Amino acid sequence: MIQSLYEEMKYWRWIIRERNQTIISEFLLLGLPFQPEHQHLFYALFLAMYLTTILGNLLIIILIRLDSHLHTPMYSFLSHLSFSDLCFSSVTVPKLLQIMKSPVPSIAYTSCLTQMYFFLFFGDMESFLLVAMAYDHYVAICFLLHYTSIMSPKLCVCLVVLSWVLTAFHALLHTLLMARLSFCENNVIPHFFCDMSALLKLACFDTGINELVIFIMGGLVIVIPFLLIIASYAQIFSSILKVPSAQGIRKAFSTCGSQLSVVSLFYGTVIGLYLCPSANNSTVKALMYTVVTPMLNPFIYSLRNRDMKDALGRALHKKKISFCICHRKSEMDGGNQSEDSEFLLVGFSEVPEQQQILFWTFLSMYLITVMGNMLIILAICSDSRLYTPMYFFLANLSFTDLFFITNTIPKMLVNLQSQNKVISYAGCLTQLYFLVSLVALDNLILAVMAYDRYVAICRPLHYTTAMSPKLCILLLTLCWALSIFYGLIHTALMTRVTFCGSRKIHYIFCEMYVLLRLACSKTQINHTVLIATGCLIFLTPFGFMIMSYVYIIRAILRMPSASNKYKAFSTCASHLAVVSLFYGTLCMVYLQPLRTYSLKDSVATVMYAVVAPMMNPFIYSLRNKDMHGALGRLLKKLF
Repeated sequence: MIQSLYEEMKYWRWIIRERNQTIISEFLLLGLPFQPEHQHLFYALFLAMYLTTILGNLLIIILIRLDSHLHTPMYSFLSHLSFSDLCFSSVTVPKLLQIMKSPVPSIAYTSCLTQMYFFLFFGDMESFLLVAMAYDHYVAICFLLHYTSIMSPKLCVCLVVLSWVLTAFHALLHTLLMARLSFCENNVIPHFFCDMSALLKLACFDTGINELVIFIMGGLVIVIPFLLIIASYAQIFSSILKVPSAQGIRKAFSTCGSQLSVVSLFYGTVIGLYLCPSANNSTVKALMYTVVTPMLNPFIYSLRNRDMKDALGRALHKKKISFCICHRKSEMDGGNQSEDSEFLLVGFSEVPEQQQILFWTFLSMYLITVMGNMLIILAICSDSRLYTPMYFFLANLSFTDLFFITNTIPKMLVNLQSQNKVISYAGCLTQLYFLVSLVALDNLILAVMAYDRYVAICRPLHYTTAMSPKLCILLLTLCWALSIFYGLIHTALMTRVTFCGSRKIHYIFCEMYVLLRLACSKTQINHTVLIATGCLIFLTPFGFMIMSYVYIIRAILRMPSASNKYKAFSTCASHLAVVSLFYGTLCMVYLQPLRTYSLKDSVATVMYAVVAPMMNPFIYSLRNKDMHGALGRLLKKLF
């Protein structure tokens, strides 16, 4: 009797504790410990530092793409490092500037987890890229005669792709583990961004698993790369000291000076922040890590690097920065199996008059797409009425469309205005990776949106609990993970393919079918994986969407009221139109044998690569009252 009463008391105590653990929908970021009268001064300072970071890293990227003297593995890694720094700073600083001007410095739960994911992603990316650069210096100094054969374009692409895979997995793992935690009533983060350690302190549940994974993965992602860098430079210094000439020693040290400075700055701030934690100055250390380091890296590499100085001088002397990837022409009609590192994107037409028409047509379509999708994203982010799962997924779909069209159209516009239509081997594979990944992501998000509509119509009373913020984050994260994995598989398989004879691509971008037709090695594995993964990534979600709409239509037909039927159909109409446009154009291109693939299919490709992303904002804005109202309110705020 007493035992059963004791068990019942434990049960009710657990129920009360669970109810007290309220669902946190947002966090409060305390920001930096500055006095209110100093806020304007520090706001201007951080804004200037952020703009300096953006301009400095963009300049590094543009110079490396512009100058053919910098088309080497070392500067290829440096351009990726600058891109990583640019994105890393953009993850935290804009939000910091916003909370400094906002009376309520809040951040939504989903936004907090998203910020944490990208903070880990780009932070880890920098660590892995520094390892790749250290290995490049090791080969350049210790194996000078074999440098070209060891640091081949394929190896460089593989190292960068491996960095993306490991960082995506590491960030995804911690984000998923954080999503499983519940947070108590205290939702105040004593920081200016969603730091993982700060979030763990607010959790109600046991965080032992999270801390164990942090300890294990921290060793793999931070400690092991750091040790590899130390081992590389130990070998480098050993080789340098054996050089008989003082001039040779000085030249060898000068090639490593910038890299050593960046490594010291990066790992010094990381060690100060995470291995020597202090509640008093943790935000100041984080500021050094997230703001100061990305800003200083361009100065370190430009001030201590003669090649970068010369490239900047040549660019300023020309007074014209072109966004071409390569500046030298290659003989694409070579003889036998070729190891050239370039392709030629011929496009639709080589007639100058037609190229001008095509240029202005695609430029207009690109600008309309960018403006339309940006308005969708801004309207959803600025209007609290649209903080629902459906519009959360719509914002991500618009972001995907924006990224998708930016992957191909700017390069095509450059080619239409330039006599040099060359794209490097690494650039072609990079474009292929993002093309494949973003198409898959578009498809998976549409499937998730179909599930959202199914729950909203077939289970309306359970919609809030069924489509919880945690589930939305989990579904979106799964979409990203699958699309990244899908793109990496096909890109990695493409690196093992060799190409013969003509390298002319009669297309507007590097498309997988076209590249496989140029191959002279066996592509049977590519075809098999293409069919297998295509069924998983495209046919399975498509079948899931059909099933969802079968249930939706059945539920709608059972509704007694005609007005309810019309309202239910109207909530699905935009999504159905986008799905029809997406799959219709996709089937026109890919549901045919590879050997029949020809230039006429490029018109169908333009439909799904250009027209579909452009039409999506119009479909969702013209057929949606909520979006009408949100866009109207947004335009009133802006103007």
